[in-house]
Order: sequence, then C-alpha cells, then structure tokens
Amino acid sequence: MGTQPQRILVVDDDRGIARLLRTYLEQAGFQVLVAYDGESALHAIRRERPDLVLLDLMLPDRDGWEITRIMREDPSLADIPIVMLTARVDDTDKIVGLNLGADDYLTKPFNPQVVVAHVRAVLRRAAAGPAAPRVLRCRDLVMDVDRREVSVGERRVDLTATEFEFLRALMERPSHVFTRSELIDNALGYEYDGMERTVDSHIKNLRRKIEPDPQKPTYIETVYGVGYRLRGEA
Repeated sequence: MGTQPQRILVVDDDRGIARLLRTYLEQAGFQVLVAYDGESALHAIRRERPDLVLLDLMLPDRDGWEITRIMREDPSLADIPIVMLTARVDDTDKIVGLNLGADDYLTKPFNPQVVVAHVRAVLRRAAAGPAAPRVLRCRDLVMDVDRREVSVGERRVDLTATEFEFLRALMERPSHVFTRSELIDNALGYEYDGMERTVDSHIKNLRRKIEPDPQKPTYIETVYGVGYRLRGEA
C-alpha cells in the first residue's frame, strides 16, 4: 500500500484563490483541505492536524497573525509548518509574520506553481533528517539533527522548521561568518526575492529561544556589515 499524500490546509476567504490553490496542489499530489475564515481554520487545524497550513493573513474574525500565534503557543500544533499569503507587500508585515513563527511568506499576486514549489521546500525542511544520527554541540547548546531536537542545558527548545535549519547551518560551521545570502543557501537550499531581509527576523527568534539574554547574545554573534556566526567551539 502506498504512502498517504501529505495534507495541506488552504486558508483564504477569497474562494477563487482557494479553488485555484486547491487545483494546483491536488495536481501536485497533495490532499487539500480548505477553510474560508480564521475560526474554521483553527477547528480544522486542531481536528485534522494537516502537514502544512497555507495561510492568508487578512481573514474574517481571527486573522492569520492570530492563528499563527495560537499555533506556535500550543505544543501540540507548534511544529506544523506555516506558509503565509498576503496582498500586503510591506516588509514590516513579513517581519511580524516571521517573528510569530511563520516558515515562509509569499505575496499576492503569485504564480500558483511557485506556491507549490515553496510548499514542497518547507515540507522537505520540516521532514529532513540525515541517514546517520548527528549531534552538534556548542557549549550548552545541543542539536540532535536526526531527531530534530534542540536543547540548552536541561531546557528543551522548540523551533520552527526554518529556525532549525538556520541554526543547523550555523552549528555545522562554528566561527564561520555567514553572509545573509550564504546562510539562506546553506540552511534552505533556495532563495527568493526579499528573503535576505527576513534573515534578521529568524535570527532574532533564535536568540529569543536559545540565548540567556537575547540582548547580549553569547551564541549567535552579529558580524556588522557581513552577517552572522556561531561563537565558541562546537
């Protein structure tokens, strides 16, 4: 018996867009669920536990930011990848979304084939794991790459799929100074327009989760005018 198709929840109050996305995602081999407002989306997320949520920001009742916040604060939902969709192109909106824990962000109008490509890439990141177990260490910071677990001392740290990949890239090459573009390439394996401007948001999220004092980071160091590096021995 073959494996079950991965399930995508499309959340958009524009029924035409939802129908278009459903068509392309089903043609790509995904099983698609649809919700047209925030409250219905939350019910579907809790009931169905989809493999990924394709989430419009501007929704009736609960908006996409609130849904993202609720998901990331719920341990049973926190690891479900979220790809945000919005007609708003302000970088501030992207940063807010990523700070809340979104894994990817696409603006309308979009090519539905590009959306499918991003969905596949985010799902690959969420499911990725090497053939042999690997444990990366930097002082009290420990990453079990195979189990996709991160801890600082005795404290378990919950990361989104994208945050995990950024930290993995940094920990695999301690003391190496990554430019933002290089970090994207090493962590995600692809880049899209505007992604470099969102790296800082992911790093901010990582610092909030792993640093004793995010304002005085001891693990992820900013190299001004260049990018970032992991401080200390691995």
